[in-house]
Amino acid sequence: MRFATRILIGVAAASMVAVAAPAAASATTTTSASASYDSWGPYHSSDHNAKAEGHVKVEKKTYKHWYWKTVWTPKKVCKWHDGEKKCWWVKKKDKKRVWVWKHVDTFDVHSKLHNDKWWGKNKCAWETFKVVTNDGDTSFERFKNCHKHPKHFSFSGKDVAHIYVNVSRGDHWGPKGWHSGWQDVYHAV
Repeated sequence: MRFATRILIGVAAASMVAVAAPAAASATTTTSASASYDSWGPYHSSDHNAKAEGHVKVEKKTYKHWYWKTVWTPKKVCKWHDGEKKCWWVKKKDKKRVWVWKHVDTFDVHSKLHNDKWWGKNKCAWETFKVVTNDGDTSFERFKNCHKHPKHFSFSGKDVAHIYVNVSRGDHWGPKGWHSGWQDVYHAV
């Protein structure tokens, strides 16, 4: 009986270590302060044959930023001259590795693009995303669906101020018309 009890206690201790080890290993200097999930859409093309909808997740991440800092430290320098020791203070340049907490907003946009007219001349549904960062830089992401069934798309980035979407119709190479105009997906507060 004692032998069986010892085995059970050993198994319980091993399972506790197995559960606690991944949690301790995943503890890094990056922390997540807050996350927000916002749904957007549905937005239609002007002929109502294309529709886009989805959600956006914005997460504020905090991390340690390491850098080298120049520090001037006083050092005492002494020399012997004519049998006398002479000392004076000089400032010496040293480099020290320090860190500060920094914050970055990361985003993930997920969309579902519907195509209600998958035949004919302009048979593709298009969605064009315009991403404006906090610095004012603008980038674009385009996705198409030329099939009957909806398609799922996603993209991500960081430091976003605004995200817009334009739903339209077109061929395999690009949107040709029936634009919805820029619709709001996300706006930083």
